[in-house]
Amino acid sequence: MKARQDLTREEVDERIAILKRFRQLLQQQRQKFRDYLAVLEKQEEMIASDNVDAMVAHTEIEQSIVSELYTIQKVIDPLEEMYRTAHPGIPDAEIPKLRTDLEQLRGEVIVQNEKNRELLRSRMQVLRQKVVSIQNPYAKRNSVYASQGQTATRIDIQQ
Repeated sequence: MKARQDLTREEVDERIAILKRFRQLLQQQRQKFRDYLAVLEKQEEMIASDNVDAMVAHTEIEQSIVSELYTIQKVIDPLEEMYRTAHPGIPDAEIPKLRTDLEQLRGEVIVQNEKNRELLRSRMQVLRQKVVSIQNPYAKRNSVYASQGQTATRIDIQQ
């Protein structure tokens, strides 16, 4: 307890700033996971309706969100280390709740992502079967240009 009383006002302000920024980044990350989950749910609808253009658009949005999540995580990791160093044994009541929410959202994202992948796999299999079963209407026609039969090599134009 005495160690906390010996802190200068500047050190206390620094610790508060670290905690606020850490909490803010965790909240931002939680919102990005929510956005990501919403995009994955919409993407599932697009896969089911065979809307290729919308699937491509949602994939681009998904890549952007994932990139932002990695960027946020790169900032959170060192900040969390600073927080632990600055606040040994002093937990913030909101941090564990944010962590729990994040883990739950991560789990939901993973489940939804796998569901979308499986749906895409089944759609791809159906498309492959359709492509194989398509009959080429020109395959059985005998084309003058494609046949190996003998053709005239000389033409008599006198007459």
